[in-house]
Amino acid sequence: MLIHAAPCAPSSSSKRTPAHSEVMLSRPRRRGTSLSYRAKRLLDLTLTVPAFIISLPLQLAVAGLVKLSLGSPVLFYQDRPGRGGRPFAMRKFRSMRPVDPAMGWTTDETRMTRTGAFLRSTSLDELPTLWNVIKGDMSLVGPRPLLMEYLDEYTAEQARRMEVAPGITGLAQINGRNEQSWASRFAYDLHYVDNCSLKLDICIILRTVWTVLRREGINSKAHVTMPLYRANPARPDANVG
Repeated sequence: MLIHAAPCAPSSSSKRTPAHSEVMLSRPRRRGTSLSYRAKRLLDLTLTVPAFIISLPLQLAVAGLVKLSLGSPVLFYQDRPGRGGRPFAMRKFRSMRPVDPAMGWTTDETRMTRTGAFLRSTSLDELPTLWNVIKGDMSLVGPRPLLMEYLDEYTAEQARRMEVAPGITGLAQINGRNEQSWASRFAYDLHYVDNCSLKLDICIILRTVWTVLRREGINSKAHVTMPLYRANPARPDANVG
């Protein structure tokens, strides 16, 4: 499933505003231009390249910790949909054991290790994802890239979240993160698509630092991450938030 991707573009459809957003713009932007995309990319590289270099000693330490607790490999790669729905390999530090029914490791709850829970609560597992930003697969700010299997679940409106590059953080991450419902997450993602700007990106980045330091919204109420998204309620694992 591929959709048309605008540079940093709001759709021409009606603008949507989440009910309780704490970071808002005064009015929707007009359709983005190549200049706005280049400015966003420049901001990404200006912040990400130094952060990646400075964090290398910490990444080596985290890699050693993952190696001791989970063994090899220390990195987790998974295809995720990027801008326009095009897949890319997102990288993170491993935080879970492999699926093993014989050991009872079949759910996120049983596969999560103490080390993994610590890495997720501090967002240290996200450090390798900075490389995805440097490569251009992702941006610092944008809708989080979800699972490839969700593409067939999206409505046409929900699929608009892929009109911009996915991000490490975004409006949804600073307004509840994994504690919010899927409906709220999609609302925040679409609000960002319709209002993306450098001013909003900088605001979200600053708010992200505070959210990470406070370790807010790491888990949903009933899951160690987020429940699966299923648009069809007839499916046994359905959850539409």
